[in-house]
Amino acid sequence: MTTTPPRAPDVQTDVQTDVLVVGGAGVDTIVRVEALPVPLADSHVVPPIRTVVGHTGTGVALGCHHLGLVTHFVDVIGDDAEGRMVTERLAAEGVRFDHVVHPSGTRRAVNLVDPQGRRMSFYDPRHPYDLEPDAALWRDAVAAARHVHASIMPWTVAALDDATGRGLTTSTDLHDWDGSNPHHRPFARAADLVFVSGARLEGVEDAVVADVLDRGRARVVIVMDGARGSRVTVREGGRFAVPAVDVPGRPAVDSNGAGDAYVAGFLSAWLAGRGARSAALSGAVAGAWACGTEGTHTSFVSPGELAAELARLRG
Repeated sequence: MTTTPPRAPDVQTDVQTDVLVVGGAGVDTIVRVEALPVPLADSHVVPPIRTVVGHTGTGVALGCHHLGLVTHFVDVIGDDAEGRMVTERLAAEGVRFDHVVHPSGTRRAVNLVDPQGRRMSFYDPRHPYDLEPDAALWRDAVAAARHVHASIMPWTVAALDDATGRGLTTSTDLHDWDGSNPHHRPFARAADLVFVSGARLEGVEDAVVADVLDRGRARVVIVMDGARGSRVTVREGGRFAVPAVDVPGRPAVDSNGAGDAYVAGFLSAWLAGRGARSAALSGAVAGAWACGTEGTHTSFVSPGELAAELARLRG
């Protein structure tokens, strides 16, 4: 199927951007349940159901913005209530958001969350798989950026290629990749920093990380694994683990958006010139902080809060 590309907006390039986030806007409906998996029944009574701005690109953009990075976000959304939720939230936060509209609508998900904060997501990508927006959506924005982070919509890998061609650093989050799904592979090979969930890497993690480093341009591969912490492999610096962080006074109640917050925390330190170990610890704190409130992207660590928590952890 051939899709008519959405027309790109006029993108201003007079502002230097620390992080350009490409793709990944959407809305989450959060349903809190007593247990996962949910027992089969005709109906369940649940606490109030919330619909919030969510999804990975939004989380990385907001997280970077709250950590003081000048952030620009570009994506394709719908002319619908969900799209208006996204644009209004980003405008209220002061995050620059350029977008084009497609009739398939704005991405959405229904996320089930248990009392321990674990979640199960039902993702509705909405857009045709072969959607290719006009490259003007991101190309001028890339020219004004220091770093480009691409969510794994099929069309966004072109933004990584453009950024690499300009000598910029890049990143992507492969989420729950199993190491073999071909959808993720172009991103795994195109980015300098490759984030991936450990959820589906049991028994194959070492091989997958080695493959990303051998076949791609990655300088660092970061496996994020929730309560088990993260494991970081540096192309020229070996491998190390960073334990999960417990933030005093902020018990984990909802893991939605924790990975996106981790990415933002990592990028804030990395772009400040700190090494992978320091960046991973910043990511761990930012991810743990995000788990302290219900709903996706409902709270982000500030630079001061991050600095204080890092000081506490370092003794």
